[in-house]
Amino acid sequence: MSKRWVASFAAVAIGSGVIVYSNQSSAVAEPETVSNGVPGSGSCASDSTNETGSLIPEKLEVPIPYPKITTVPYPAPTTEPTRIAPPPLPADPCLDPCPDLTDETDLESGNLSSVLNIPDVSVKFTPFHLGIPVPGADVALPPPPPLVHPATEEAPRSPAPATPEIGEVTRVAKVTGAGSVSRTDKRYQVNGTDLGIMWESAPDQVAVAFGDTVGKGFMPPGGQGGDWRSNVLGFSSDRNLADGMSLDSMVQDSRCHAAELLDSRKLDNVEITTIPTSGFAVGNRQYLSYMSIRTWNSIPATWWTNYGGIAYSDDGGSTWTKDPYAKWDNIFGVTKFQVASMVPVGDFVYMFGTPNTRLGSIGLARVPADQVLNKSAYQYWHNGNWTPVGGFNEATPIVNAPAGELSVRYEEATGKWQMSYLDTSKAAIVLRESDSPQGEWSEGARLVSAMEYPELYGGFIHPWSSGEDLYFTMSTWSDYNVFLMRAKVE
Repeated sequence: MSKRWVASFAAVAIGSGVIVYSNQSSAVAEPETVSNGVPGSGSCASDSTNETGSLIPEKLEVPIPYPKITTVPYPAPTTEPTRIAPPPLPADPCLDPCPDLTDETDLESGNLSSVLNIPDVSVKFTPFHLGIPVPGADVALPPPPPLVHPATEEAPRSPAPATPEIGEVTRVAKVTGAGSVSRTDKRYQVNGTDLGIMWESAPDQVAVAFGDTVGKGFMPPGGQGGDWRSNVLGFSSDRNLADGMSLDSMVQDSRCHAAELLDSRKLDNVEITTIPTSGFAVGNRQYLSYMSIRTWNSIPATWWTNYGGIAYSDDGGSTWTKDPYAKWDNIFGVTKFQVASMVPVGDFVYMFGTPNTRLGSIGLARVPADQVLNKSAYQYWHNGNWTPVGGFNEATPIVNAPAGELSVRYEEATGKWQMSYLDTSKAAIVLRESDSPQGEWSEGARLVSAMEYPELYGGFIHPWSSGEDLYFTMSTWSDYNVFLMRAKVE
């Protein structure tokens, strides 16, 4: 892997901002070019890419909030989603299937910095809504699930295993955006996005959920640009992860256009967006845990949620329903289980969760796999017991703060639990292991640091990782795109 030395700020992205750790020279890895004859494993000559590592943007919009009184209907208005069966894609990923939709010049996209070779700084006035609730349209809600009273059961902790030993960590390939192995900018108008949350959605298929997504006019850092979608979903059958993870398809609402899955009001200080936090399948039903973001601009460098919730799909992930009862409301901004990672194992689905932001501790709950949407069926791990007593805010931390953007998996072959997350105190994505979901968990081993990839975040484990190869997705604020990473875990 080639490297270049740059003077940079080592930083971790927090919502719409960053936490800066130091100002010094650091080694920033260049993207690897993987080209072994596999279509999509090398860059196309016509692709333009934004290299990871630059913290000086070509274009920067400075948001200036101003208060605006807005009537907000409850429940929120809904529209019937549009979905299409997309035509087959060209076998050569370097061919643009929709040049009439995706071609744009620098002048058309507003990217004057590329034309004039100077930074382009502008001011963007954005409303900060002071919402006044008003009645919305009549919506026939399904009946609530039956109230159940789960028992309290002992759940002692297992001894903590040794700290994982991390060997070589490499950036394998770009998953999204210009120059990615699947050319998502040309095939799906996904020019900039983040996260890349993965779960096995069907035999030989992995679903990949992304966060806020932009299309034409995209200009990092962050999600600047047009065609904003709160979240999008792709599917991959690629088991040869050594040369990158290609996407076979994405859920689309029109030709060469990835559809928004979970809608949002897009009103700052009411509901600015909805972000997926984990996914899993039970039988033929797909589930997404998500967070309803009230604003990215609460306390500096944090965000504020309305609630953490669960959505489900019965058509393979094409359309989704936000369950009206499976919600964990955020009371005074400190409620637990706002950002969740949910894992089905055996008869239960385990829910690991933190408060909003990346600064809280990790709690744990479980629910019978056939009761995922019944909030009263959840038991929370509290001082050595599974219990509903006290509710979700009384869950005992299984890992102390700070932790953000969890990714948890259970590996059947070894019986081990693995957890990755962003540890802002270490400015790194770390890995822990345990013999039980409640732990004790090992100490956190650093996978990748902000010294190597400034403004990194995410760290979501690929479910097909095996042996010593741990694959995970990582985002950086400066690119605002997703990369596949590989760590040797010895």
